[in-house]
Amino acid sequence: MKRQSLICSLVLFFLLTTAPFLPVYSQTGTIRGFVYEKETGEPVIFTNVYLYKTSYGAATDINGYFAITRIPPGNYTLMVTFMGFDTLQMPVTIKANDLISKKLYLNKSSFTLGEISVSASRQEKKTETQTSIIKITPKEIIQIPTIGGQPDLAQYLQVLPGVIFTGDQGGQLYIRGGSPIQNKVLLDGMTIYNPFHSIGLFSVFDVDILKNVDVYTGGFNAEYGGRISSVMDITTRDGNKKRFSGKVDISTFGAKALLEGPIVRQKDDDQVSSSFILSVKNSYLKESSKIFYNYIDKNGLPYNYLDCYGKASINSPNGSKINFYGFDFTDKVQYKVLQDFNWNSAGGGANFVVIPGKSPVLIEGNFAYSNYSVSLDEENRSPRTSSIGGFNSGLNITYFFGKNSLKFGLEMSGFHTAFDFYNTVNRAIDYSQNTTELNGFLKYKWIYKKFIFEPGFRMQFYASLAEFSPEPRLAIKYNVTDKFRMKMAAGIYTQNLISTSYDIDVVNLFYGFLSGPDNLPSTFLGKGVNSRLQRSDQVVLGFEADVIKNVTLNIEGYYKYYPQLTNLNRNKLYDDTPENASLPEYYVKDFIIERGDAEGVDASLKYSLQNFNFWVTYSLCYIHRQDELSSYVPPYDRRHNINLTAAYTFGKNRSWELDARYNYGSGFPFTQTQGFYELLNLSNFGGNYVTQNGSLGILYGNFDEGRLPYYSRLDFNMKKHFFLGRYSKIDLNLSVTNVLDQQNIFYFDRITYSRIDQTPIMPSFGVSFSF
Repeated sequence: MKRQSLICSLVLFFLLTTAPFLPVYSQTGTIRGFVYEKETGEPVIFTNVYLYKTSYGAATDINGYFAITRIPPGNYTLMVTFMGFDTLQMPVTIKANDLISKKLYLNKSSFTLGEISVSASRQEKKTETQTSIIKITPKEIIQIPTIGGQPDLAQYLQVLPGVIFTGDQGGQLYIRGGSPIQNKVLLDGMTIYNPFHSIGLFSVFDVDILKNVDVYTGGFNAEYGGRISSVMDITTRDGNKKRFSGKVDISTFGAKALLEGPIVRQKDDDQVSSSFILSVKNSYLKESSKIFYNYIDKNGLPYNYLDCYGKASINSPNGSKINFYGFDFTDKVQYKVLQDFNWNSAGGGANFVVIPGKSPVLIEGNFAYSNYSVSLDEENRSPRTSSIGGFNSGLNITYFFGKNSLKFGLEMSGFHTAFDFYNTVNRAIDYSQNTTELNGFLKYKWIYKKFIFEPGFRMQFYASLAEFSPEPRLAIKYNVTDKFRMKMAAGIYTQNLISTSYDIDVVNLFYGFLSGPDNLPSTFLGKGVNSRLQRSDQVVLGFEADVIKNVTLNIEGYYKYYPQLTNLNRNKLYDDTPENASLPEYYVKDFIIERGDAEGVDASLKYSLQNFNFWVTYSLCYIHRQDELSSYVPPYDRRHNINLTAAYTFGKNRSWELDARYNYGSGFPFTQTQGFYELLNLSNFGGNYVTQNGSLGILYGNFDEGRLPYYSRLDFNMKKHFFLGRYSKIDLNLSVTNVLDQQNIFYFDRITYSRIDQTPIMPSFGVSFSF
């Protein structure tokens, strides 16, 4: 019986994967192609391409690609509409069994329309499930206050519903009750292990090279896996294909430079072209703060980083392309209390898009390698180090038919992890492991009347653990009316990576990686442990409404159940040796098994006009954990989080901008200190415990029963544009961080009982030149 089931499954998989390449005999035709900006040659993403006065149409994807299939024969007018560009109209004739390929170019509008009646994002809400996904473009990022005069993705992510940032500390991101280790970050298909700098105001990504960012806060479908909380998928631009251009930006915080242009200039549609884009940005705050911010610390603020990214693109006449890219990110913090904290991340790879000749299919693939290493040397503790490095590759195929589509693919990844650490009783934890993951997925989108169904299935195989994980996914949307839509998403998720952070710390700066360890307890709460994987079962329910003109409301409730999690064993007292085999496992094992859940509600209200935008987000979240000995809340359990943002443009040519943002967050939990004692080394039986000098031991209170003070920060930004010519301009930027001068905790040393607060009120000034 099992053999018959296996054969049936293989036959079904074969039919699904080969169907896109079989000829389709019908009396309809297809239009496919790409939409580009005429000025730069960059793809125009998420814009409407449709046949006028019909229901046939599609939105372009991240590559600018569109496919309109199953069109009855006849004469039509093909139209493309996108805000800020002139509408494109073109007559087309559709013949039976015909496939038409088009490369369409949009010109920037010479004037701004008072109202845009056709919106790609508005239409996409009715044709995509869009549960727990937020799409971000550079245009939106620059509409919030820019710290140090430089817009940054990290600053924008902090205002998203369901996202918790720790402020200036560590740059750590918590999404709907999940820890940073449970978030997957992809840059052009390449895994990035730490996307944020120690000063949480800045990410490693230059906003000017970004094309689009998709943030999935939960319930993501089968094309993503290997993490149990969220996914952030970042795509960069290809570079200007028509001319050389760039940007230089200098501020009191740091500087950056961007250069892009053609390698082989794009002259017409029938020739191969190539382009490049290079970005370098750094912080010299450690030096500049001695001049501008010596009232904070006469020795300067100890934050320095350097980020480099480069990309080269080769484009074929039919729209197929291949990209080569590489990066190097470094971060250094040197506080008197911390002594030395730094990390480095580097990598490179390639991705490609292939358009087959006579089939409505899109083929995408990638191969990349990246690594990350982090170290923390503290004055009164043993050093901690961690590293991870490895490759990831994938091949995805999307087949379009009518308004529906089928996407499937294969992925493979492998990585090496290392971890060296001493716990609270000075017991060494030292691990080095290799692991490999193989997986395949299917996702089908089916639109039926007012319903959108998107079932998916992912099969994860963790080769080093010899474990299969079948993971069904499902998303549904119901368009109740044109202005009110209901949606849901659910799925099963697993991951092999665990965090090397230490939850006892009042504030965590150190964040490393380790693959699923062998040294796990054999039982948990009286039941046998048969897996080393962490798992999450999720469900999301919500609705979105166009309340009135220019006002949208989105509310989602979620529940995440974690039947198995892995954490560092804070209760370890003895080495895991044969002599201690009779002791309870939770006193000798390096790692422990936990379970828990997270539930909450995220709400977002947006009011958008041509020159004014106002956005309110609120998140309510409860997180629970249970180990073998107790129940507790993790150190990132923030109950309430509120963000208010406003952006206003005015003046001639809208050359003035005013932006403001306010964030309030209830306090994080932490473990309080009850006292200190002398910790003697009793493993040396030949020593004299009466005369030997021990080390300092800490008596901790109940785990995470204390609460840090609430977090509050108001930021303000003002910008003036000076247009020097068609392509060149100068921007002057004045910003004030923490306008109310709130004292938000950054770091606390238990032994010296010293506290370092996050940045106080900090004005900054910047100037940028674009050409």
